[in-house]
Amino acid sequence: MSEKLKSLREQRGKIGADMRALMDKAGAEKRDLTNEELAIHSAMFDKQEGLRQQIEAEERQVEVDRANAGREVEEQRSKGKTGGEERTQADLQMAGFRSYLRGGMSGLTGEGAEEFRALQAGSNVEGGYLIAPEQFVTSLIQAVDNAVFIRARANKFRLTSSTSMGAPSLDTDIDDAEWTQELGTGSEDTAMRFGKRELKPTPLAKRIKISKKLIRVGALPIEQIVMQRLAYKFAITQEKAFLTGSGSGQPLGVFTASNDGIGTARDVATGNTSTAITFDGLIEAKFAVKSAYWTKADWLFHRDAVKQITKIKDGDGQYLWRQSVRDGEPDTLMGRPLMISEYAPNTFTTGQYVGLFGDFSHYWIADALDMTVQRLTELYAETNQDGFIGRLESDGAPVLAEAFARVKLG
Repeated sequence: MSEKLKSLREQRGKIGADMRALMDKAGAEKRDLTNEELAIHSAMFDKQEGLRQQIEAEERQVEVDRANAGREVEEQRSKGKTGGEERTQADLQMAGFRSYLRGGMSGLTGEGAEEFRALQAGSNVEGGYLIAPEQFVTSLIQAVDNAVFIRARANKFRLTSSTSMGAPSLDTDIDDAEWTQELGTGSEDTAMRFGKRELKPTPLAKRIKISKKLIRVGALPIEQIVMQRLAYKFAITQEKAFLTGSGSGQPLGVFTASNDGIGTARDVATGNTSTAITFDGLIEAKFAVKSAYWTKADWLFHRDAVKQITKIKDGDGQYLWRQSVRDGEPDTLMGRPLMISEYAPNTFTTGQYVGLFGDFSHYWIADALDMTVQRLTELYAETNQDGFIGRLESDGAPVLAEAFARVKLG
């Protein structure tokens, strides 16, 4: 663990201890927090939340640095080959792709002809489109996984030939068996019903402009810069859709009431007030999900909701929220990990969703394999820039409603 990461965790731990001490003092004196104490607690929470985000960013950067170090070793190994060694297809693809990103089609002529042949996929008369080498696509997907909460826990599939993915579902189970006689067969079952869940990846695209000087003199490989920016833009777009997407031309979100995903029967408002989450409301939400799902279940809230939760105590005066004390472990609520997303709902009024408890392995994501990068050299010529358009196809939806319970205000 880096010294910076260690320092950030220590700072967050100290603030958490100070917050608890403030609450404990009021509890010992059998009173509520004063307005001044509430303001102090809120300020400490905001500072702690900022540190949490810095910690997550530092952890992601550590992973990126580790991946970059591996790529540099591979590049050095490739550069160290003797003239008599044969270059692999992957070497040719990556070399050609880098040449394309740096210089467009002109970078794939002359000495780059061998790389051009390795990369060419059909006719390219319109100019600019190339299929990214597999190692570039893998790195991009991994970066998105690190940045997006649901992708890291969802069940992910990759489509290589079909345009959609379907799976049969047991919508209604067989009725219970019946006690009968030795020669009896029981009554005929009429309850069993099957359905189907279908995911159809739809396009996700983003355009990035980079100055020609940065491309020419940048210390980092240009494909790394493109990858990082695309990863960020794709990550936040997918995060929003996986949480609140409509399911029409985009993923279906867990906070979107739909019979194709999580219906309103999985909404839990009992115990909560019209403006706040309560201890009783959290108990109702957890126990609305069968215990078999608990071992993999997580809580999901916006940080504004977590600010409320940090002040909630159980019947014995113990705080429900537990701050993580180990590297890599999340904070917990009622014994299960608590995840925070900026894109979770945070409107605290009657009938609004404000959180969720569930097993996100029952959220399915289908990604199309191929990713294309188009280079635009003339469109931004007046500003001395090159444009890059990244495209990806993805879809997602919750496929088993009973694995989730949405926290709703009364």
